[in-house]
Amino acid sequence: MLDSVVSTCGAACSVVARARLRPVLIAVSAVLCFTGTSMAVGSAEQIPIPQNDPFYTPPSGWDSKAPGTVLNSRPVEMASMGPQAQDADAWQLLYRTTDTAGQPITTVTTVLRPRTGQVKGLISYQAAEDASSPQCAPSFALRQGAVPMDHKYDASLDFISIDQILSSGHAISVPDWEGENGALLTPNQPAYTVLDGVRAAEAFAPLGLAGTDTPVAAFGYSGGSAGSAWLPQVQPTYAPEIRLVGVARGGGAGGPLQPMSAYLRSLDGGPFAGFLPAMLPGMMRADPRIAAAFDTHLTPAGKALMATGGGECAVPAVEKYPFLNMNDYLTIPFAQLLDQLQPSFEEIDGIIAPTLPLFLFHAVHDEIVSIAPVDQTVAQWCASGAPVTYTRDQVSEHASLAISALPAALSWIDERLAGQAAPEGCSTRTVPSMALGR
Repeated sequence: MLDSVVSTCGAACSVVARARLRPVLIAVSAVLCFTGTSMAVGSAEQIPIPQNDPFYTPPSGWDSKAPGTVLNSRPVEMASMGPQAQDADAWQLLYRTTDTAGQPITTVTTVLRPRTGQVKGLISYQAAEDASSPQCAPSFALRQGAVPMDHKYDASLDFISIDQILSSGHAISVPDWEGENGALLTPNQPAYTVLDGVRAAEAFAPLGLAGTDTPVAAFGYSGGSAGSAWLPQVQPTYAPEIRLVGVARGGGAGGPLQPMSAYLRSLDGGPFAGFLPAMLPGMMRADPRIAAAFDTHLTPAGKALMATGGGECAVPAVEKYPFLNMNDYLTIPFAQLLDQLQPSFEEIDGIIAPTLPLFLFHAVHDEIVSIAPVDQTVAQWCASGAPVTYTRDQVSEHASLAISALPAALSWIDERLAGQAAPEGCSTRTVPSMALGR
């Protein structure tokens, strides 16, 4: 079946299929075929990876600038052959932002706007990077000339999402939300980088936004959900001038929807254990306590594993390390080490019930991120009166929900950006498939 899908779809399906996560990604490959989205190949000059690209180096004195200040900009060509992305202008903005410890850092956002029509709003789209290596950042993966390699992030699903967002007439900010330090699954910083990316986009005149009058929404799935999770909590105090009207996210770990210690334990020894060496290095960079604990208890082989994994993107890592058991790389049991890190995990899990509209969705049979803690947390949030619209999808699994939920999520976002009030109260419903609508 996989071979027939690849031969029928061509380049886009091949990109996904060669990851060899067959049960998870065959459905996505088929959808890529039917959307007509593909990757542009062969015609563009090869671009340098971020580590070798001077664009990512900020000018002197950057750290004294206000958060969201644009430090550098350039027009870029997107690698997607989707019809909407082809009819859009794109730039990249290097900007000043803030890390978890409150210190200044820089990162990049890729901003796009349709060439025709008036921009109706701004959507910050958080990609599911799920790794901490610079060449896995969307600012590299989305560009024409980013040569496919074993360690490159696969942006196929992002191209579909971006193309659909552009079709609705909105501008887009796609931040490298992990920041220059490649930090993920950490508190606060994802929201800082996303919000400062919005500030940079609003201040960038060629994007044609109306400054702080622009309505803003956020969207992320899987790892991108983790990149969006802190926004409702952080925005009111960190960026109160931003008109954040709603957040749509699904399928993600982090926060009370998927407590971190339990999530890491669920990956260990399983078919998706390769996420651990891809993600843990970024968590170590973000939190000195996590770094110190692993440095103390990793064996030499474990340190080599983290060094290698820290330079790989998610799909190659999952492909390379199925059923990896962290006990084989530690001097103490992995569960015991995670117990020692509970203070850090409590901070990562410290997301409270949202006070602005949240559209949340999850696959009932998600094989990577369990739905049980999502159900439990939503029930608690609903009891507190939080404005949450939660949809449980019975047919999809983790990867296919990224596609089947997209129209419903973007429709909900369109309504918020158009000024329509979100449904009152908190609701939960289970549907056969979100592909059939909300």
